[in-house]
Amino acid sequence: MEVFVLTVSRNTSRADFKFYADRLIRLVIEESLNQLPFDSCMVMTPTGNYYKGTKYQRGNCGVSIVRSGEAMEQGLRDCCRSIRIGKILVESDSDTHEARVVYAKFPHDIADRKVLLMYPIMSTGNTVIKAVNVLKEHRVSEENIILSNLFTTPIAAQTITTAFPLMTILTSELYHIAPNHFGQKYFGTD
Repeated sequence: MEVFVLTVSRNTSRADFKFYADRLIRLVIEESLNQLPFDSCMVMTPTGNYYKGTKYQRGNCGVSIVRSGEAMEQGLRDCCRSIRIGKILVESDSDTHEARVVYAKFPHDIADRKVLLMYPIMSTGNTVIKAVNVLKEHRVSEENIILSNLFTTPIAAQTITTAFPLMTILTSELYHIAPNHFGQKYFGTD
């Protein structure tokens, strides 16, 4: 995978930030989709020739961790127009930093699906741990979860891989400070 670094200054406009963030999201989503199982198929081209191609196996879906994870939904829809997308809202207590699930809505058959869990920024990993535990409560196998992430800290990566060693994690950068302002800048609420 080609590495694309999202470097912005304090003076970067929201439009430029969103443009480059969307490019990076698309790269991470495409690589995440490469991890999904596929079958071989024969495709007839518009010229009437046959081509040996591939198609995704049925039963894939996305789940975004609200709110910042929603920034990744369009990138997924751009690649898979009809993919089902669920949502999880996890809030952290401002004093104790304890994460708790406030809302979760999934396709009814999520236990039978491969899940692209979308969460762009991980500082501690606590939010993702809560989200994965909710998916597991809905009988999603750990090995059927692919975490699509843009930036993570080494601590968060270690926390997640220790808690869920069978889960696949895709990220674009591992750095000791996570850009926690991402959601505010992306959605224009900074």
